[in-house]
This record gives sequence, C-alpha cells and structure tokens, in this order.
Amino acid sequence: MKGFGTKIIAYDTYKDEKFKEEAGFEYVDLDTLYKESDIISLHCPLLKDTEKMINKESIAKMKKGVIIINCSRGKLIHTNDLVQKLSEGKIGGVGLDVYEDEEEFFLRDMSNSYIRDKNLSILLSMPNVFITSHQAFFTKEALNKIASDTLENIKKEIETGTCENEV
Repeated sequence: MKGFGTKIIAYDTYKDEKFKEEAGFEYVDLDTLYKESDIISLHCPLLKDTEKMINKESIAKMKKGVIIINCSRGKLIHTNDLVQKLSEGKIGGVGLDVYEDEEEFFLRDMSNSYIRDKNLSILLSMPNVFITSHQAFFTKEALNKIASDTLENIKKEIETGTCENEV
C-alpha cells in the first residue's frame, strides 16, 4: 500500500522495530487500528487470541465503509458477523483468500455440486466481495519458504530433538 502513498499502521503482539523502520510504518494498539483504518488486511496466525478477532464488537469500532482483506486464516473472521455487517453497509467491501470453513469448499472440484453453506452463498452473491480459493500461498517465494522451513525443522529435530515450529 505504500506505493499508493498510504499511511500504514500495524498491530502485532511481537513488534519488530527493525522491520518497522525499514518498511516505514507505525505500530498502534488494536483498537486504534480498528478505529483509524480504511483498509484492514489480516496477515497473522490463527491463535487463541486471534480466532474470530473480526467480529461484531471489533467491526463496531471500525469506520463505516471499511474494507477487510484476509489472506491468513479463515477463522480470524466470525463469518456470521461479517455477513450481517456487510448487509447493513458498515463494511464497504471484503477480499477473502480464506474462509472460516474452507476445507469443505476450497481446493476441491465443486463443478458437479452446489454450495451448501448459507454464508458462503451470500458472500459469493455480493458485488463488493471478492473470494479466491486460498491461493495467496501459491507463489514461488512462498512455496520455497515452506519447503525450506520444513527441511530446516526436520534437520533441527534430528540434530537436537526439538524445533521452532513444533505442533
């Protein structure tokens, strides 16, 4: 968004001051981010604290007409609340590369079936909603990073019995 001359604010529980200086943005608390942002783009993991972080309470703090983009995890957004606030006009538009219950629909051939999810059907019918089927990670860079991290985790597990990304 810097290419468009926008002021960028960010929220992160693990602030990276060096990256902040290099990228030229400002850290704010989550309520400030909700209140001041015209566009909110989610790029965070699904954790207990981030699950359904976009919900009727957080949306109430946002500007009327806010645009929400989610390229992270579908369960960061409470879909019922999103559909309701889109229908009311509080949210101006949505871009979703992920969906709360995507495993039933995304990355599958649905040519010979119909969608059995009310909210997804509603979202697909709205002119201010753009949905892709979890494609954001299908870049050369992302796939190389996934492979590299996986191999590094295997190496560390073999060498030390532990790794950074244990589940």
